[in-house]
Amino acid sequence: MKKLLGAALLIALGGLGVWLFATPLAQAPEVTFSTLSGKQLKMSELRGKVVLVKFWATSCVSCVAQMPANIENYEKYHAQGFEIVAVAMQYDPANYVINFVETRQLPFTVALDTVGQVARAFGDVKLTPTAFLIDKNGQILKRYLGEYNKTEFRGTLEKALAG
Repeated sequence: MKKLLGAALLIALGGLGVWLFATPLAQAPEVTFSTLSGKQLKMSELRGKVVLVKFWATSCVSCVAQMPANIENYEKYHAQGFEIVAVAMQYDPANYVINFVETRQLPFTVALDTVGQVARAFGDVKLTPTAFLIDKNGQILKRYLGEYNKTEFRGTLEKALAG
């Protein structure tokens, strides 16, 4: 019985992996980000750039651990047309987010998703970190959940920037 349950779990997880990562490319939703500076930024305003929309929370250990790599990627590729919009989850208190951004001196755009509408628009994101790499035409190239291979990410990013 344990072997049967284990096999069923493995099949279910494999199906989830295929669903999460092998879905065809889709257009990024037309959302409006509310930045920490109070600016409203529409997804359509980012056309012509390669964008990483990253859902995160100050309480997410993996999210915090990934921030130095996000800063490094932003600083390395921003001049070539790379943008990051780090979307703080609805449950993350704004003062925690502001403190985190200020103490870590995040150089990219940080947005608050106070009612969860941005997370819902991107497929009802609940798990962090979840990120979407979006090409210059607004197509979602790749969805990342949790830790991801930095070398593979940079290869995909460089290809998108060149395209």
